[in-house]
Amino acid sequence: MKTNKEDLTPMQYKVTQENGTEPPFQNEFWNHEAEGIYVDIVSGKPLFSSKDKYDAGCGWPSFTKPIEEEEVVEKKDVSHGMIRTEVRSKEADSHLGHVFDDGPGPSGLRYCINSAALRFISKEKLEEEGYGQFLHLFK
Repeated sequence: MKTNKEDLTPMQYKVTQENGTEPPFQNEFWNHEAEGIYVDIVSGKPLFSSKDKYDAGCGWPSFTKPIEEEEVVEKKDVSHGMIRTEVRSKEADSHLGHVFDDGPGPSGLRYCINSAALRFISKEKLEEEGYGQFLHLFK
């Protein structure tokens, strides 16, 4: 897994390893609309699908749910004078962002995720990158 400073960009390291937050509207995926999956930049584990992505107007990529619930861990976050629910990747323990209860759909959840914690794999490249089992999400 990539956890050395040399393996990640400064922003990727700050977000995933130091619980940082990238600027809203100035990140790679906030308005990204291509079909595919988003994986943990550190472990490569699949986290979110473009099918569950929506524009929450917050400036970060937002999703209604993870691909597999067990790959995302929620923790209480009391930093910055707020009580929030932090979202981390299970395998790499990467800080991803936060989950809020103001989202659309039946769950009402909004996973507000830092682009720097993610790598996007387009549906056309899923097979060649070893994620062919997720092609069914786009049929």
